[in-house]
Amino acid sequence: MTAATAQRPRLSFKRFGTPVAVVGVLAVLFGWLSTLSLDSIEQRTLNTSYLLDRTQEHLVLTVVSSALVALLAIPAGIAAYRVRSKAVRAFVIGLGNIGQATPAVGVVILLAIVWQTGFYTALISLVAYCFLPVLRNTLTGLEQVDHATREAARGMGMTPRQVLWRIELPLASPVILAGLRTALVFSVGVATIATFINAGGLGDMIVNGLKLQRYPVIVVGAVLVASIAVLIDWAAGLVEDLVRPRGL
Repeated sequence: MTAATAQRPRLSFKRFGTPVAVVGVLAVLFGWLSTLSLDSIEQRTLNTSYLLDRTQEHLVLTVVSSALVALLAIPAGIAAYRVRSKAVRAFVIGLGNIGQATPAVGVVILLAIVWQTGFYTALISLVAYCFLPVLRNTLTGLEQVDHATREAARGMGMTPRQVLWRIELPLASPVILAGLRTALVFSVGVATIATFINAGGLGDMIVNGLKLQRYPVIVVGAVLVASIAVLIDWAAGLVEDLVRPRGL
């Protein structure tokens, strides 16, 4: 048996084991629900239309906020790296720390007080909270590129911009993507708090279940949030493997 053949089961399990496990958990969950005698409140919440609407809202908040974090934090990290000033770098990281140093609920509520409630406030809160992991990983990934590799690229006649785009960013991409992966998982969890400012999401189910003491509603909301987090982490891991430069 060759090494490639021996590794196929591991790759197959890595690629398909997680979604299969999540589907199995969801099947058990809804199978358990089908055995319960739900009252009118639980029936209005645990129906296909309501679940799909809340899940869609949660996914939109998560994906859009993570995309904005990538668009803002990666260029900020690159700029701080190119400046090579410790003072500028400390200032940029300090700005990123503001969002995460404050509890997630505090960020959401403070923005709602000074601005407004709704989707956009929750979106800005998520961006502020998830900014730091991507920023820090961008800086770390670029700083970890081997100095000899940079010098070799410059010796071949590459400009600093070409070195950045052709050498440094590709080599730093695994670390940067790990930061984005962390930000995505953070977003899934923190997006549940969006319900406190009328931004929707699966947090609606969890909070309503707690208020009304409807435990099936709480369990379904919590399991759906956990399932989304696991699936997003799995998908981000696949992307990370696909874009990783060969030999790393």
